[in-house]
Amino acid sequence: MNTQTLDHPELADRFNKDEARVDWHDQTLWWVRQKRDKAAHALPEWESLREAASQIKHNVLANLDEYLLQFEANAQRNGITVHWAADAEEHNRIVHQILTENGIPKMVKSKSMLTEECHLNEYLAEHGIEVIDSDLGERIVQLAGEPPSHIVLPCIHWKKEEIGVLFHKHLGTEEGCADPQILTGAARLHLRDTFLTRRAALTGVNFAVAETGEFVVCTNEGNADMGAHLADVHIASMGVEKIIPRREHLSVFLRLLTRSATGQPITTYSSHFAKPRPGQTMHLILVDNGRSIQLGREDFRNSLKCIRCGACMNTCPVYRRSGGHSYHSAVAGPIGAILAPNLDMAKNADLPFASTLCGSCSNVCPVKIDIHQQLYKWRQVLVQEGHVTAAKTVSMQGMTTVLSRPGLFHLAGSVGRRLMKWFPSLVNNRLNPWYKQRDMPAPPSESFSEWYAKNRKPS
Repeated sequence: MNTQTLDHPELADRFNKDEARVDWHDQTLWWVRQKRDKAAHALPEWESLREAASQIKHNVLANLDEYLLQFEANAQRNGITVHWAADAEEHNRIVHQILTENGIPKMVKSKSMLTEECHLNEYLAEHGIEVIDSDLGERIVQLAGEPPSHIVLPCIHWKKEEIGVLFHKHLGTEEGCADPQILTGAARLHLRDTFLTRRAALTGVNFAVAETGEFVVCTNEGNADMGAHLADVHIASMGVEKIIPRREHLSVFLRLLTRSATGQPITTYSSHFAKPRPGQTMHLILVDNGRSIQLGREDFRNSLKCIRCGACMNTCPVYRRSGGHSYHSAVAGPIGAILAPNLDMAKNADLPFASTLCGSCSNVCPVKIDIHQQLYKWRQVLVQEGHVTAAKTVSMQGMTTVLSRPGLFHLAGSVGRRLMKWFPSLVNNRLNPWYKQRDMPAPPSESFSEWYAKNRKPS
């Protein structure tokens, strides 16, 4: 059974109590989705790029062990120290060990969803290591004591007035100031000192090239570069699926990534790290943390193609109206609802049901992951494994019984229409979840079967 303290419906219900915020959140993300559409439609070869990216990733997943060993050999030849981590705990221990061996008590970190997945910040804090997130959105939620709610737009659920209050408390900005330019300037001054005083910097990895042993980090703020270039120790955390075979393949993914994420033609900074500068040490940690298990699940293997653009979140009607924190997972939205059950099936059993299965997520995915189909397949697995509530199991069994018996189906429909007509309070009440957000429709005077029987023309 699901042991999560609060599941998606309950957390979404909390988010929906602020209707104005829900509307704003919905409209803002849909605006980003529209920017994505304009950017995609401007390229006649868009669908060819998506197909190329999907096929490249398909090849990677089919030969992942070989590409990882090739990447490791070339990275080591370049002077990068390569580590392997089987899970989140080992990843965190490796980072801590690197910092301890170098006598470093403070570290600056750029955006890395993998470290969020591994809960690195909390682990290091417990071991006396201070971590400052240098991405502006990540820093905002860090100051607020929250995880990011979106993989590209970490503080999309915050309004500028609320950020003004937060910065007044932590950064000393003028009380009541909500001017984005002033707030950004204050953050820049705050982080500038961080960059200059931290001897270690951690970055994520967007793409790693097996052919050359280099890795690429894509940002719009340049914070990853500031941290990595000023630090004596550069640590890069990378999921094993981030490999691509050759450098020439980068052109495919870089054209897709930011157009899908924010509608930009390309990220402001696409930085290549091939070797440490003189006097610097560079460590790269290859992390599995359940990815090999997902690779072995034939129905869910394609989810490892994900390039973390967030397009599926921006288009998802459920995510837009329930907020990222309702997914209680490092990666929210449709793609997170596929990845999370692989890590902990019992804890995340509610997430694949947080979808209308409309298919919009699959339509916008730049690497053509069959997201909505995988969500449907996860539901089947979770039911078979007994990870759904008793109420859902009983209701599904009841529907199976009714839908598999035509006579019972027609009788139930007839009784239901009459009850809705003569006793509407039986369905229009708080016990009916559908009634919480909408008025129930007026019952039809007859079923389709009845209408068809009367209007059917003889052949």
